[in-house]
Amino acid sequence: MSHREVKLTRRPKFDPAKDLAFLVYSSGTTGLPKGVMLSHRNIVANILQGTAAEVNLKPESDTVLGFLPFFHIYGLTCIMHMTFYLGIKLVIMERFDLEKFCQLVETYKVTFAYVVPPVVLGLAKHPIVAKYNLSSIRMMNSGAAPLTSEIQDALFNRLNLKTKQGYGLSETSPTTHAQHWEDWKRKIGSVGPLLPNMTAKYVGDDGNEVAAGQTGELWLKGPNIMMGYWKNEEATKGCMTEDGYFKTGDVGHQDQDGDFYITDRVKELIKYKGFQVPPAELEGKIASHPKVDDVAVTGIWDDVQHTEVPRAYIVLSAGNKPTPEVANEIIEFVAKNVAQHKKLRGGVKFVDVIPKSASGKILRRVLRDQAKAEKKKEGAKL
Repeated sequence: MSHREVKLTRRPKFDPAKDLAFLVYSSGTTGLPKGVMLSHRNIVANILQGTAAEVNLKPESDTVLGFLPFFHIYGLTCIMHMTFYLGIKLVIMERFDLEKFCQLVETYKVTFAYVVPPVVLGLAKHPIVAKYNLSSIRMMNSGAAPLTSEIQDALFNRLNLKTKQGYGLSETSPTTHAQHWEDWKRKIGSVGPLLPNMTAKYVGDDGNEVAAGQTGELWLKGPNIMMGYWKNEEATKGCMTEDGYFKTGDVGHQDQDGDFYITDRVKELIKYKGFQVPPAELEGKIASHPKVDDVAVTGIWDDVQHTEVPRAYIVLSAGNKPTPEVANEIIEFVAKNVAQHKKLRGGVKFVDVIPKSASGKILRRVLRDQAKAEKKKEGAKL
């Protein structure tokens, strides 16, 4: 068929703000995953917001390594769309493998990588990393879950690699905050300032905005906020305010300089006798122990004390055996480095692997379900 025979048609009409571009799914760390409806406007807005934050990336000199799945919003927007828009070389891994990651960095002289906390932990502690030259990396950006200062420091002290943090959610397309490169050490633990064209506030339990330095739930508003959850109007209404703010479910605070800090998920905070214990904080402390390769902390119910208590699920590093002595050593190590109410009163469980989502987030609900099943089984024996 020649071009003369092709019937001319009008350009399809669509509304960038209302027509669906991607249906991505939340990680399901605390419950079942939900379909997140993102419009063309949401995605385009976030690409532009992201490029404003990553001004140090240059197409003529930088190479990005991408291993996060492109079906997840972190990989979809930050890795695939951002690099395409900026014209930066992208080296793609089929799936993550720590040694393969190191090989590709050395071979392609990778300068930048979007990572998740378990990868930073692996680079900081795994012996296989020492075989490779990773000095080409100028910066890494960690997202998807809180990265503790202990892990950041461990990586820098071992390999002189810098890691900054960003923050976002599936519902926000995803990025809402990104640290400036020069602030990675000065503001270690921060996720950086708010991206352009957004507003944010931390809200207390009473529904009122809290002052800088005070803890609250983060609410966000901007052109990158989702249209809603797929076929779940109730969940959409539950997380959106009448004036357009999205309730993130994440707890943190803002400092006097305008930098934001995320402590943990509201639903993941362990409630011990009226105190709130952030699992991510304990995980950072435990991960710094030389015998720990990976760790997850969650709350379990204690019938005697009638409260939740923190329990650590630990993967030991090579050469260490899961003995009661090692468990007590880790419990005592934590007790010396945290406040009284943050001690591992739920004990330590040694496991072969920590359950994680495709994006690297710890699936604490899986661990809680395991703990409940174990408790039920023990009760049946009695």
